[in-house]
Amino acid sequence: MVKINALTEYADDDGNSIESPSLFDKDINITIRGKNNRIVIDEKARIGKLTLVMDCDNGTLIVGPSSKKALQMNIRIGEDSIVKIGANVTTTSMPIVSAVEGSTVSFGDDVMIASQNQFRADDGHPIFDIATGKRVNPAKDIIVGNHVWIGAKATLLGGAKIGDGSVIGFGSIVTKEIPNNVIAVGSPAKVVRKNIAWERPHLSFVAPPYKPDVSTVKKSEKYWNATVDLHHPQVVKKSLTLFGRIMKKLGYQKITKS
Repeated sequence: MVKINALTEYADDDGNSIESPSLFDKDINITIRGKNNRIVIDEKARIGKLTLVMDCDNGTLIVGPSSKKALQMNIRIGEDSIVKIGANVTTTSMPIVSAVEGSTVSFGDDVMIASQNQFRADDGHPIFDIATGKRVNPAKDIIVGNHVWIGAKATLLGGAKIGDGSVIGFGSIVTKEIPNNVIAVGSPAKVVRKNIAWERPHLSFVAPPYKPDVSTVKKSEKYWNATVDLHHPQVVKKSLTLFGRIMKKLGYQKITKS
């Protein structure tokens, strides 16, 4: 077992490595128990507090660049699993992120995470069918698109996939796919409004103190899109290619069975 208290260039005899051009040495707590684990930190990343446990082998953490406030996260990565954090992802407190058994938790760019949130691709413990003995709760990927707002106390479980520009309401539990530019709330989360867009400026912290229409904020044009039905061919194609793009960025080649 290795304990590391700084994000800086690192490599050991078990194939574990950290690629971090910048030094982060405050509130960093990393525990590595396995082999061939990889941590990749962008040179323009901003990290305020990180607790990371890599229990097994072949885990990967990628943190993108940021021009916003420093990221805080509590992450567990298991065997063959990936956590990917895009550019300008922000957190109000320390969300819990867990990916094990070959699963992926991916955050797109400009994701805004509130407080007391959890992102769990797995349930932490196995549940079996009594008759067959087979697992009934396998780990599943969690994919959060670009410019998504995750409200306070919302939880995303395995199988959750959030489209670009959407808002997940306070205390919601998401277990399935949510389309782009919608508000989804509840347990399980359901779409309550389509064709919406949101912006980052706080209602009180940022002037003007009243924001009755979009003229009062800087509009993020590329995220102002009409909601697309989940069964639309464009959405299906995007879903099929997203994981491939993530793996290519990591340097993995396509595996074909002989």
